[in-house]
Amino acid sequence: MNYIGLFNTIKSNGDSEQAAKMSAYMRDKFSFLGIPMPKRQAFCRDYFKQEKKKAQVNWDFITFCWEELYREFQYVAVDYLVLMQKYLTPDDVPKIKELAMKKSWWDTIDGLNRVVGNIALVYPEVNPILLEWSKDKNLWLRRIAIDHQLIRKDKTDIELLEKILVNNLGQSEFFINKAIGWSLRDYSKTNPDWVRNFIKRYQNKLAPLSIKEASKYI
Repeated sequence: MNYIGLFNTIKSNGDSEQAAKMSAYMRDKFSFLGIPMPKRQAFCRDYFKQEKKKAQVNWDFITFCWEELYREFQYVAVDYLVLMQKYLTPDDVPKIKELAMKKSWWDTIDGLNRVVGNIALVYPEVNPILLEWSKDKNLWLRRIAIDHQLIRKDKTDIELLEKILVNNLGQSEFFINKAIGWSLRDYSKTNPDWVRNFIKRYQNKLAPLSIKEASKYI
């Protein structure tokens, strides 16, 4: 199956009633076909299986997905990147940055941060790039930087985490303050004392939302 065939299959199985609900959930920022995640993943299963055997990332496919009108295709691209993440290298980071800056919203960004985080874990030379992203004017790049170490547990680079978080304190942006809280909350499961101390040291700069999220398990 080539990806044009996959796209045609997805497009021919839309549900207008479901599409309206999905679009409303995303504040009508994107057009949807109305295909929920389980159904979308079922459609992609055979194609993804073939792609994984190639052990090479197909950026033409990813770009094609990102250029499509319907939001489900951006989800397909993120699913594909997660599937193929062990084949990604630092050379792919600029391409992922381009994706993050187009058709941006939390739904795709929170998938891309997992992909970028895996690259940085395998290739620590990517860390300075993420530190730069943490200061970028684009809030979605900052969100990726803040949350890219989620679920790393004892492999978390604490020094990098603190620098990135400090670069984003004192802001009113909901998506940044929420991300800070999630990052701290996740790490609190591994190192609650560090998170308590971080909150204490930066309490005057942390947003109430960040503190609320960070304190959930401590």
